Amino acid sequence: MARKPNVLLILADDMGFSDIGCYGSEIETPNIDRLAAGGVRFSQFYNTARCSPSRASMLTGLHPHQTGIGILTKDDRPHGYPGSLNHDCVTVAEILSAAGYATSLVGKWHLASNIRQANDAWPTRRGFDHFYGTLAGSCSYFQPASLTRGERNAEAEATDNSNYYYTDAITQEACAFVREKSQVHQPFFMYVAYTAPHWPLQATEKDIAKYRGRYDEGWDVLRERRMQRLRESGLLANAVDECERDPDEPAWEDAENKAWEASRMEVYAAQMHRMDQGVGDILATLEETSQLENTMVFFLSDNGACAEVLPLDGSAEAFKQRRPDLDRLKPRNGHDLRVGNEPAIVPGPEDTYASYGRAWANLSNTPFRLYKRWTHEGGISTPLIVHWPAGELDNGSIVRAPSQLTDVLPTILEATQVPYPENFKDRGIPKYEGCSLLSALRGDKPTDHPLFWEHTGNAAIRQGRWKLVREYPKPWELYDMDTDRAETKDLAAVSPRIVRELVVQWQAWADRVGVVPWEGVLEGYRAEGKNESEAAG
Repeated sequence: MARKPNVLLILADDMGFSDIGCYGSEIETPNIDRLAAGGVRFSQFYNTARCSPSRASMLTGLHPHQTGIGILTKDDRPHGYPGSLNHDCVTVAEILSAAGYATSLVGKWHLASNIRQANDAWPTRRGFDHFYGTLAGSCSYFQPASLTRGERNAEAEATDNSNYYYTDAITQEACAFVREKSQVHQPFFMYVAYTAPHWPLQATEKDIAKYRGRYDEGWDVLRERRMQRLRESGLLANAVDECERDPDEPAWEDAENKAWEASRMEVYAAQMHRMDQGVGDILATLEETSQLENTMVFFLSDNGACAEVLPLDGSAEAFKQRRPDLDRLKPRNGHDLRVGNEPAIVPGPEDTYASYGRAWANLSNTPFRLYKRWTHEGGISTPLIVHWPAGELDNGSIVRAPSQLTDVLPTILEATQVPYPENFKDRGIPKYEGCSLLSALRGDKPTDHPLFWEHTGNAAIRQGRWKLVREYPKPWELYDMDTDRAETKDLAAVSPRIVRELVVQWQAWADRVGVVPWEGVLEGYRAEGKNESEAAG
């Protein structure tokens, strides 16, 4: 009997559609590109626009609203979601563990509202035998808060190690797990959840130096170059004619503080580069242990590029007070932590806490509109690469059929020949919402099925060539994805019948999966005297 395949699920954090080399980037990602060259790329794969909902959907095959995590990990009851992975779903780790797989998570979890005390929403209690990583969302790369090993706080592993860098630690832990399982000949499922390239912009000086000067030409020139590579790759076919700059951002020639602006993207690229080196180390370990051939590898991102400008709402001091992990953080270079996006703060070192801003996020999302949190293409489009040498995939091909995160779990189950349970731990669970992509990976026509989104009132439905999308609280817009994936020509006014039909279909889905109307969430915050901006996290 053939040995069951290993499954390796690699997730980047806040990475844009065109941020890796094989999707058009100038950032050097040879190891991820190697996966693409020997595997299959998707040109229209979608996440759910935000980190926690995407992770919940990917691991369960359900829409995030069904899992208890409709926004992030705040408990917003009674007017919102509980913010923790509930018991009305089962994770792929739970299913595979019950089928004899060893299971591991290394990296970011971000699916539990309570990260101080072990509970049923922690990874160790949702199917992962081994866990090393962070329970919360963003954190310092040099001293990550909520760092946990198993169910024990492990922050001292970072604070006591002057050479600690979170991306490298994730890689090292993943490689150790691969070596361990190679000794016992047990198939494994490993979920590697890097925090790169999510803010804060922090990287080693060696990695930053590699990209010094790479961004001096600015975002306009680089966006056109990315677009040209995307055209040449065939990923976009004929679906995009133009690559427009975000109208709210200046042309590079009009930008102020160009040297500082370039430095922000240099650090972002350095973070991406270090993640790619980690992917290379994991692949090398699989090769050394003779496991690469029969390991099904996925690589994708949890949402589109992030346009957030730190310190978000309020002052740097207020931001630190809302984040006690930052207030406690003592950079080892002896400096005070500096939070914010201003030319006086050149990002990269441990004592800086900054993001790269909207204009560079626009580059990362080439050629799409909007960003993380929105359901326009810039918020939900992700590269997806699947590599499995023993899996009889149509290697080197591009799958153009639209698909989304709910399709990952059924694909893994079909590949491993593990059935989806009707019940789990004596409780009934809903059937997964997606469709397996295995036949598409092998060159066959995939199953056509509608795709749905909702996040903080932003919403969309994709049915064939048509996409209906709404930026809350604006009206619905309609786009023909076959000819206009950049969403430049709104056809809602000239195709009202299609709009009406898709709105009805979207609303039926929203009612079925338990979407909490965003107006209700906001009203709950108002009633409690809270700032509405807090509702969105």
